[in-house]
Amino acid sequence: MRRAGTVLRNLTPRPSSRLAQLILVANFVALGVLVAGMLALTETRRGLVNAKLDSLRAQGELIANVLAEGASDGAPAPVLRNDDARAILRQLYVPEESRVLVFDKGGQIVADSHLLADVFEETVLPPPGQPRPDLANTARSLPSRILDTVSNLLRSPEERAALDRDLGDEVRQVINGEIVAGVRREADGRRVVSVSIPIQPVRAVVGVVTIESYDLDRLIEAERRALLPFVLIAALVTTMSSLALTVFIARPVRRLARAAREARRAGGRRVKMPDLRSRNDEIGELGVALSEMTEALYDRLDAIESFAADVSHELKNPLTSIRSAAEVLPNARDAERRDKLLAVILADVRRLDRLISDISRASRVDAELAREDVGRFDLAGLLSELADTYNAMDGRRAEIVIERKVRNGMVLGRDGPLGQVFRNLLDNAMTFSPEGGKVWVRLVRGHRNGRPSLLVQVDDEGPGIPEANLETVFQRFYTERPRGAAFGTHSGLGLAIARQIVEAHGGRITASNRKAEGGGVAGARFTVELPAATAD
Repeated sequence: MRRAGTVLRNLTPRPSSRLAQLILVANFVALGVLVAGMLALTETRRGLVNAKLDSLRAQGELIANVLAEGASDGAPAPVLRNDDARAILRQLYVPEESRVLVFDKGGQIVADSHLLADVFEETVLPPPGQPRPDLANTARSLPSRILDTVSNLLRSPEERAALDRDLGDEVRQVINGEIVAGVRREADGRRVVSVSIPIQPVRAVVGVVTIESYDLDRLIEAERRALLPFVLIAALVTTMSSLALTVFIARPVRRLARAAREARRAGGRRVKMPDLRSRNDEIGELGVALSEMTEALYDRLDAIESFAADVSHELKNPLTSIRSAAEVLPNARDAERRDKLLAVILADVRRLDRLISDISRASRVDAELAREDVGRFDLAGLLSELADTYNAMDGRRAEIVIERKVRNGMVLGRDGPLGQVFRNLLDNAMTFSPEGGKVWVRLVRGHRNGRPSLLVQVDDEGPGIPEANLETVFQRFYTERPRGAAFGTHSGLGLAIARQIVEAHGGRITASNRKAEGGGVAGARFTVELPAATAD
C-alpha cells in the first residue's frame, strides 16, 4: 500500500506545474468537444428519423385509404362521417408510443386514438398539438436540456423553423392536398415525428390523418446512454495520458529548470544537472545539451579564474622588480649605479607592455573566432607568404624552407587566426635556431577519424624540448629561454594561444623532438593537424 501511494504521488501533477495544468486542460477540452459533439449530433442521424418517417407514412396512407372508403359518403361533394371514422379508428391497432388524429375538412379534430372509449361523446378532445396528460414525459435532466440546446444551435434557421411549426398549420397545409412529414417540437419541449396525409375518396379532400410517434426522445436518450461507457473510457484514457505526459515531459523540464536556478545561485560552485541520457527523445536531448552547456560554462569560469591568477602572478614579478629598483634609485651614489637601476626599470616596463599586449590578444581569441566565418582557403599559399616575409626580414636568425608534399592545400578554417598560429610557431623556431640555421616547414597529407587532414610540421635546429615539458610548453606563461636570450623577452602565451586557435578549428597541435643520427636531439618539432577541405 505504501508503494502504491508513492507511485500515485509521483504520477499526480503538482498544482503549481503550469505545463501539467495545460496538458490536462487541453486534453479534457478536446475530449469535451468530442463528447458534446457526439451526444448533441446523435439526434441528427437522419437514418433514425427517416426510418421512423417511412414507417409512419406507410401506416398513415393505409389509415387514410380505409377512412376514405368506409367513412365518407358517395355524394358529389363527399363529407367525412365522424361516427364512422371513430368506429374505424377504434378497430385499428395503434402502438402505444404512437397517436392517430383525424381532422375534418374544416380542421376540427374528429377522432383521437388515445381518447377513444365506449362513450366517445362524453370525452372532451384536447386541441391539436396537445398530447394526452398520461403521455407527458417527466422533466428531462439538465445534461439532456444542455445537449438539446447545443444541438438546436447547430441547426440552420430553416431547420429550427420546421421544428417549431404548429400542428394546426400543418393540418391546414394538408387540406390543400399536400403531405407533410417531419419532426416538430411540442409545447413541453418534446420532439414528435409526425406525418399528415389527406383523406381523399376520389380527388376532393374530406379530412386529414395525422400519425405521431413520441419515442424519438427515448431513442436518443438510449443512444446517449449507450455512449456513456465509451465516454468514461475516453475520460480515463485522457487522464492517464495527461498524467503520463506530465511525468515524462513536465516533470523532467521542471527538474532541469530547478537545476538551472540552483546553478545560477551557486556562485561558481558546480551543480550537477539531471542525468537524462537514457531518454531517447527530445527531452533527453535537451537534458544532455543543458548538461554539456553548464559543463562548458563551468570550464570557462575555471579557465577565467586560472587565467586571472596566472596574469596577476606574471604581472607581480616585474612590478616587484620595478618597485625595488625605484626604492633603491634615490640612494644610488654614482651615475653607473643609477644607470643600471634605470635599465632594470625600462626592461621591466617593456616586459609589462609585452605581457599586457599578449594577455589582451589571448583574451580576444574566442571573440575573434566567433565573429569570423569558416571558409576554404589555401594553407600552402599562406605558409609560402609567411616564409617569404620572414626570409625578407633584415637580421633574420635562420632561413625558412618550405617543403610541400601535397597537390591540394585547401583547408576549412579562418585564415586570420591560423596565420597567427603559424607566426607564433615560426617566431618560436627562429628564436631557438642557431645563427645561420634553417627552419623547415613541411605540408603533408594525413587522416584523422577517417577523414582527410593536412599536417604542418615546423622543425628547428635548436636544443629541443625537455621530454617532461612536451605538454607543459602549451600552458600559459610557461617559458623556456634559449641561451643568451634576455629575461622577459617571451611572455609564455604564444603556444597557449596557438593551441586554443587550432582546437577551435577541430584540429590539434603537438610538440616533439627530432632525433639525430647518433640518437641525440636534432631540434624541436611542432605538428599542426587541420581538417582538409578536399581529398588529395
